[in-house]
Amino acid sequence: MQVVTSKEMEQIELASVSQLGISIYDLMEKAGKAVADAVIQKFTDVKNKQIVIVSGKGNNGGDGFVAGRILAKSKAKVNFFLLSSQDELKGEAALAFNSLGDLSSKCQVLTPENFESFKNKVSQADIIIDAIFGFGFKGAVKDFIADVIDVTNDSNAFLVSVDIPSGVEADSGHIHSVCVRADETITFGLSKIGLLLYPGAEHTGKLTVADIGFPPEAISSVDIKAEVIEGKDIKRILPERPPDIHKKKCGQVLVIAGSIGMTGAAVLTAESALRSGAGIVMLGVPKSLNSIFEQKLTEVMTIPLDETFNHALGIEAFDQIVELSGSFDVVVIGPGLSLDPSTVLLVRRLIKEINLPIVLDADGLNAMVGEEKKFAKRLAPTIITPHPGELSRLLKTTSDEIQQDRITFVKQAAKEWNVVVVLKGAHTIIGSPDGEIKINITGNSGMATAGTGDVLTGLIGGFLAQKLSPLNASVLGTYLHGLAGDIGVEKTTEYCLVASDLIKYLPKAIKAVRRKNWVMGDR
Repeated sequence: MQVVTSKEMEQIELASVSQLGISIYDLMEKAGKAVADAVIQKFTDVKNKQIVIVSGKGNNGGDGFVAGRILAKSKAKVNFFLLSSQDELKGEAALAFNSLGDLSSKCQVLTPENFESFKNKVSQADIIIDAIFGFGFKGAVKDFIADVIDVTNDSNAFLVSVDIPSGVEADSGHIHSVCVRADETITFGLSKIGLLLYPGAEHTGKLTVADIGFPPEAISSVDIKAEVIEGKDIKRILPERPPDIHKKKCGQVLVIAGSIGMTGAAVLTAESALRSGAGIVMLGVPKSLNSIFEQKLTEVMTIPLDETFNHALGIEAFDQIVELSGSFDVVVIGPGLSLDPSTVLLVRRLIKEINLPIVLDADGLNAMVGEEKKFAKRLAPTIITPHPGELSRLLKTTSDEIQQDRITFVKQAAKEWNVVVVLKGAHTIIGSPDGEIKINITGNSGMATAGTGDVLTGLIGGFLAQKLSPLNASVLGTYLHGLAGDIGVEKTTEYCLVASDLIKYLPKAIKAVRRKNWVMGDR
């Protein structure tokens, strides 16, 4: 499913109007009808339902006027509140207001002087429609409008937002101050990116994408780079397994991971790589810890490597690892490695010297702080799987800055370093060097526990070894990782889910997406 920025949405509207002769007012009528239809579908019969519509002065407010007019025809009791004077309404919004006819008497200009009357209407409302700000809104909601939004959020009414909850930035999902917390958002044509990224996603409620008649030619005229990963995408890229395939043809993964106190990270990574379908997985570990790994692992092979006096992998192991890598398709580096100075040197040299696809995570990423330009010099593909803190260190910024505009930072890193970036979190964002963005919406809060990132790294490495492109391996691994978590949480609850559960439930996730009738949301 394609998702758009505010600029891309404006370009689609412009193409619809200037090239194909569709009027903005026609789009507004269809948008308002879509909102009204959603309310009627939710409540079946809106006769005598108390509905409050809060409109701004722009086209979003015009959509609200149209929705209210249609709902009034269905015998709902509609009250309009306008956050500007009627003289400030321009263009199509003014036309929509004039179309209210006698209903315009039900419209009050909302001011501090009649705020108590507004609060009284809200307290009695069954439904509130938020038509204050549209997808072009940026910044903080302030002063009186902030008070209006606080009152609507505190009500017991069913709260519907028109196109986007007022206060959410369409391009990032960022919220600077107060924001409408919708029960349902009816967005038009295509979803806006901010409806899918937190914290905006948390305020969106149920998301309905309504077709209001944007022609396919208008949409295709815009170079849309972002999309939500869907089940149909996963079915398409999941590797086929010929009946006569050999284990070496299923992909061979070398994992370089682990140190004292961090053996679990290495185990989770190696086991998830194997569970992804890879034919052979070997785990290279500090030699003094090898016996521990041999007890923990059965199907994964281990290889003891030279270590530092701190029992971490160091530069001493470089030649061994390079020689080993010649027998593998992919090298996964990082989980639980430690930041021993010799380990840092090892990682940096491996990134430079190994001419194989590499998946880099955790301490592997931390080792590259200050040496990020080496990514772009690699001839073989690179996938990095940072959380916001790790990416912020690589980009010389802060986690807060990353979280406020996740997509922009992903695009920057992917392009500058010629890597696929998998920025973990809710919802994980995947970016490729050519600017493609994939948003993954599987997963849940139960996955906020140690080790889940190690599982993801192993899955991506395993799928990459099965000859998928770096982008497709990242998409497949991320989606199935979240889906396994969604299946697992139904069995364990968000409180009890642990990282190894994701490996346990991965087979059910893969079986689910292979079903012929699989659709997003199925389990």
